[in-house]
Amino acid sequence: MKSLIRFSLNGRPTSVETDDSRMLLAVLRNDLGLTGTKYGCGEGICGACTVIVDGKAQRSCKTPLKNVMGKEIRTIEGLAKDGQLHPLQTAFIKFGAFQCGYCTSGMLLTAQVLLSETPKPSREMIVNHMEHNLCRCGAHQRIVEAIESASRTMDTSS
Repeated sequence: MKSLIRFSLNGRPTSVETDDSRMLLAVLRNDLGLTGTKYGCGEGICGACTVIVDGKAQRSCKTPLKNVMGKEIRTIEGLAKDGQLHPLQTAFIKFGAFQCGYCTSGMLLTAQVLLSETPKPSREMIVNHMEHNLCRCGAHQRIVEAIESASRTMDTSS
């Protein structure tokens, strides 16, 4: 059913009139032109499509648009502020925590949720939290190191 869905997207009021059962990922990429969120498995398993919805990591490939009515959505395009990379983005670059980059946006947003909930996580907490985001290139060790580094340097209100 076609509906007008209103939500906040990267800090800005947004509305889309479309079939409210469409998946958030399709609307972000196809209707709103935000292609940083990737289509991976389409089953909510790999994490490439992860966005932040009301402060929680959520798989956008399995999220019907009607479920985000009135909510705050943050995509990878909203992670940097005022032209400055987020400390997680800087750490990912510094540690080479990406290779092909396909999983990177989902990894960064999942890590952001972890650090907002637990500003100084242990290595074990990082590994456990990131476990369900898959990286085909095998950069997991560098990803964990980047998150550890960012946790030591970032302002927890980011």
